[in-house]
Amino acid sequence: MEKSFIFGRIWILLDQNKRLIEDIDTDQIYHNAFLHITELSHMGQYALGNLEGWKDFSKKARPGDVLVAGRNFGAGSSRQHAVGCFISLKIGLILAPSFGAIYFRNAVNSGFPVLRCQELDDLVAKKALETGNEIKVNLRSGEGLNVSRNTQFIAEPMSAVQYDIFRAGGLFNYGKRISKG
Repeated sequence: MEKSFIFGRIWILLDQNKRLIEDIDTDQIYHNAFLHITELSHMGQYALGNLEGWKDFSKKARPGDVLVAGRNFGAGSSRQHAVGCFISLKIGLILAPSFGAIYFRNAVNSGFPVLRCQELDDLVAKKALETGNEIKVNLRSGEGLNVSRNTQFIAEPMSAVQYDIFRAGGLFNYGKRISKG
């Protein structure tokens, strides 16, 4: 069965002014003090551990949860751990208006769902999306529904290749599938 929908509880990364936090860099997502950890299953405990106000995120997150962030999420280095920590926690999806280019590519290559949603600022400001709400997002069409509030929104859908890599479980598995013809 094809998994084209993500359903989960949302966490909205807000600053003190109740606006989406922008320019969250890979060091805030996963501190460089823990780069020696290479086992994926151990990375989750450090997710957002260097982002003020979110240091306890890994203790609260549940599999399938959805992270909502501001523009340029994952700015900075090519730190794969910053994607791996969310995979370790079994986070279902990250929504942001934009992503750091390398972060986005690392997520896609890992088969981890990341979608751009330009209307996030407005949705959060109007309280159409709030932490704790449950949402359902179609990865292929970008159609989203806040199930808790019966509010619809739209995200940029995955490209066909991004979706195929996601379904395969990452770029290496995708490559194995296409090489078998």
